Amino acid sequence: MYNFVTMNIEPYIAQLLYRYQCVTVPGFGAFLTEIQSAQLIESSNSFFPPKKMISFNAHLKNNDGLLANHIAQAEKTSYEYAISAIQYEVFNWKKALLENGLFSIKNVGNFSLNADKNLIFTPYDQTNYLTNSFGLSAFVSPLVKREIFEQKIEALEENEVIEFIPEIRRTSAYLKYVAIFVLGLGITVAVGYPVYQQQIANETIIVEQSVQKQVQNKIQEATFFIENPVPASLPAVTLTVKEQKLSYHIMAGAFREEKNAQKAFQKLSNEGYKARRIPQNKYGLFPVLYGSYATFAEAEKASQEIQKTDNPDAWILIESL
Repeated sequence: MYNFVTMNIEPYIAQLLYRYQCVTVPGFGAFLTEIQSAQLIESSNSFFPPKKMISFNAHLKNNDGLLANHIAQAEKTSYEYAISAIQYEVFNWKKALLENGLFSIKNVGNFSLNADKNLIFTPYDQTNYLTNSFGLSAFVSPLVKREIFEQKIEALEENEVIEFIPEIRRTSAYLKYVAIFVLGLGITVAVGYPVYQQQIANETIIVEQSVQKQVQNKIQEATFFIENPVPASLPAVTLTVKEQKLSYHIMAGAFREEKNAQKAFQKLSNEGYKARRIPQNKYGLFPVLYGSYATFAEAEKASQEIQKTDNPDAWILIESL
């Protein structure tokens, strides 16, 4: 007689997707999230707020402790009991896939098998796991109707008769004298302006020569009379370059004893990996990494190579370190 632990773990997966970028179901795969910006679909006048897009990676099956610890705390039970509940639920999922070819995780998405027996994941779009978009929902705006005023203007132009009455102006005699004065002033300016320009140019040359002479005197004085000579050697200046934080890491393992973590770190370093140790996590474990990468594509390529040659259980941790 076997005692199976039954528990619906689906709500706990959904709860963690609000808080984390990666939620792993041990023995089954990992749900990954990516933020998508707000969208406008002009053809339907639809507006959509920013949201978290969910994808699934069947290769990330190793237990990182996140889901099991969350279930244990929520159900007020032991970590081992939570692990057993996850294993039994995964067993039921795989059985449903074999028997029916599909199954669903509420508010997360649907799973099915294609003709080649490969797992296909279709996310559930109605739930937005981005907390910054809480309370925002998609909406459709009514089409803005713009009235055409050109027709009204044309109608007004046809009906309205505009009469132009020529204005009779009387030219006073004093305008003639004003014109003569302006003409004389223009002639004076035309003759006197070049003379004024030449005077300005001469004064500018004199000022420039005086300034140049003062500059030469200062240069000579600085050459022969240096009051505070520069020391022969200057103290070294150390430039600190801020280390770039990387978000994708290949996990080698997490150890309860720090000395075991140090041994694993030393072994990986000797084998040529850019191994890292990160601080003790909230579960009391000491994680050790094969290495860290700037993009998910680089991390996935490296993890596949490590899984083939060194550790089939290596998996990708997504966290800014």
